[in-house]
Amino acid sequence: MTGKLLESGAISAFCSSVATMLAAGVQTDEAVHMLAENREQSEFKRVCDAVYSKVVEGSNLADAMEATGAFPAYATETVRVGEASGRTERVLRSLGRYYDSEGRAFAKLRNSVGYPAALLCIMSVILVFTVAIILPIFSSAYENLSGSMTSGSFNTVGASIAIGWIALAIVLVATVAALYVAICARNESGRDRVTKMFERYPGTRRAMYQLALSRFVSALSSLVASGVQEEEAMRKAMATIDHAKLQAELQAAYDSMIDLENPRSLAQAIVEHEIVEPVYGRMLLMGTRAGSVDEVLGHLAQVFFDDANMQIDAAVDRVEPTLAAFLTIAVGATLIAVMLPLIGIMGSIA
Repeated sequence: MTGKLLESGAISAFCSSVATMLAAGVQTDEAVHMLAENREQSEFKRVCDAVYSKVVEGSNLADAMEATGAFPAYATETVRVGEASGRTERVLRSLGRYYDSEGRAFAKLRNSVGYPAALLCIMSVILVFTVAIILPIFSSAYENLSGSMTSGSFNTVGASIAIGWIALAIVLVATVAALYVAICARNESGRDRVTKMFERYPGTRRAMYQLALSRFVSALSSLVASGVQEEEAMRKAMATIDHAKLQAELQAAYDSMIDLENPRSLAQAIVEHEIVEPVYGRMLLMGTRAGSVDEVLGHLAQVFFDDANMQIDAAVDRVEPTLAAFLTIAVGATLIAVMLPLIGIMGSIA
């Protein structure tokens, strides 16, 4: 038992690869064995070997995955339902898409904070050099001229030094914050904190909602594909997200589904509570009538994910010029801090 969850990309690779081999007629144990075969020693290979050992001993795939401790409870429970309903391949393929989307979402979060953090680090080094080395040299030279300087000139020197240190302090605080966010985005618990921060930031609030909606719809697609009843699928899919606003909207939709007096179907509840836009709601209703609701949900999950990506890219595009302007002002303020005493000296000479 590893006790450590695999990354989303690795879980996606496992589920998608096993699904492909099952579709080709390969037995489950052989599929897992082939997945680990000829791979370099890694966490992924150790997990595959552990799953293979359990399957060979007689465990089903879901129990084998659960025994390793490397798969989320949502994944193992969904596979278990799929095996019970005879839809293992379909469920694994849906889980592969779900965790692939989740992995790309986390990668997008890392990239969105990586560039600002790197740029701020470079500018911090420049400002530290300017304020800690260059300004003291000028200050020392000005002090040597103190006999010919007026009180106004001394005030100018003090103001110049203060401007330099204030600019440095602001950039250092921004750098520490950016590095903290970048480091947090590299692990699962940290990603949750970063996501919460982005949910509160106006520029990314809508993108985080779309990202949470994509995750919910993808989970719902996997559960429906595995044969889970609509009410149970809705309840389990809701447990995969922690976005407060979306959670409240979904809870209202779920309550309408279990209303004893006037129960709604899954599609009706989602449409009536405006969980998705009307055009997507109509697609979902038509998919329900055609018996392909899981396929429609899978398509919508990709649409929402792509929309979230575009919104995150737009937010980053807005942040970059803002950051550039801020850094330009900081550098400009520091340069002015170096030049202001010269104005004071010129005033004293005059």
